[in-house]
Amino acid sequence: MKFYKIIIVAASVLVLVACSTSKEISYFQDLRPGESELTLAAPMEIKIQPKDKLSILVNSQDLRLTNLFNLPIVSQQVGQESSSGTNRGVSGYTVDSKGDIDFPVLGGLHVQGMTREEVAVYIKKELQSHDLIKDPVVTVEFMNLSVNVMGEVNRPGRYNIDKDHLTILDALSQAGDLTIYGKREKVLVLRNENGTQRVYGINLCSADHLYSSPVYYLQQNDVVYVEPNDTKARQSTVNGNNVRSTSFWISLASLLTTISVLIFK
Repeated sequence: MKFYKIIIVAASVLVLVACSTSKEISYFQDLRPGESELTLAAPMEIKIQPKDKLSILVNSQDLRLTNLFNLPIVSQQVGQESSSGTNRGVSGYTVDSKGDIDFPVLGGLHVQGMTREEVAVYIKKELQSHDLIKDPVVTVEFMNLSVNVMGEVNRPGRYNIDKDHLTILDALSQAGDLTIYGKREKVLVLRNENGTQRVYGINLCSADHLYSSPVYYLQQNDVVYVEPNDTKARQSTVNGNNVRSTSFWISLASLLTTISVLIFK
């Protein structure tokens, strides 16, 4: 009977460890199907910043006029943007340190702090107000905007922003999700705000915390860093106490021995 008691105690210890591990790796633990209703953070539009590169295309019924405003690329140009097939591409406009771009005919245009759509509307109005084109269609796209995902993810790297609202879940999905060793309750987002580096923390285990976070929607040049959990941290040490190391089994044997001594007394 005493032997069986030892087995029961040991099994209980292992169950507690397993439950603790499960709680550390599950996302959205506070959600209940059919019951949970969460308020999402207001969508944060990506605002144009210095050094951003924009693709700006102007179209109208008169192709001769629109050609004046679309920058053709030449294969020998430095910093060229490749075009697909035989279609002629258009090189990008780089926002200078003052937040301006040098647009054909119109000259300097201040676009810093604007969204992609606001830049399109602004250029369209400028073309019409100067009687340059009566019916312009202006399309603005991002060319070099990206975020960096680092740490305990399956595919760390730099990922392009291809839409106006990029969430942290989008970025983590592109990076192949967190590894089993990623710390879900403390994902860091580093953001440069007016020359100051700010660090935000996100708890992926809590949907309420995640969706209300000011960094749920990412901005260009954000850095997402997933910290390693305690298991990975222990594995990085020479004498780490984990299931793959000898020290773990020695510790477990010592625990069982202590329990057996207490029971047999």
